[in-house]
Amino acid sequence: MRHWQQGFWPEGPAQAQPVVPSQRQHRGRAAHLAGAAAEDRVVTDYLRRGYHLAARRWRGQGGEIDIILRGNGQVVFVEVKQGPDFDSAAARLQPRQIARICGAAEEFVSGEPAGALTDIRFDLALVDRIGAIQILENALAG
Repeated sequence: MRHWQQGFWPEGPAQAQPVVPSQRQHRGRAAHLAGAAAEDRVVTDYLRRGYHLAARRWRGQGGEIDIILRGNGQVVFVEVKQGPDFDSAAARLQPRQIARICGAAEEFVSGEPAGALTDIRFDLALVDRIGAIQILENALAG
């Protein structure tokens, strides 16, 4: 015990190892930043058209909604999908995700003055590799 008290370490001093992010972490971070940039472009587009931002990445118990806006007497829920082109971006929206978005929207409107009678719309915003935007209004209407 005497050696420990004097600072003697039998195995040598501990060396700090540099933390090197994995390729997966780099890809994940890049995807997150690209998604945030795409959402920024979509929000800017809606703001230019007179909508007001209510929330970004709103999370309810059932899921997350990328963008929530107010305008023209409606609450507009926007899902943003990015891909190399508009078709591949649109293909990334899956039925399970649509169900989660609808559940989260239902939770959001429960806090609105009109509750379930709130006029709502679900839009799909597609962003391609060069940053062009295509908005499909009322995309989830059956």
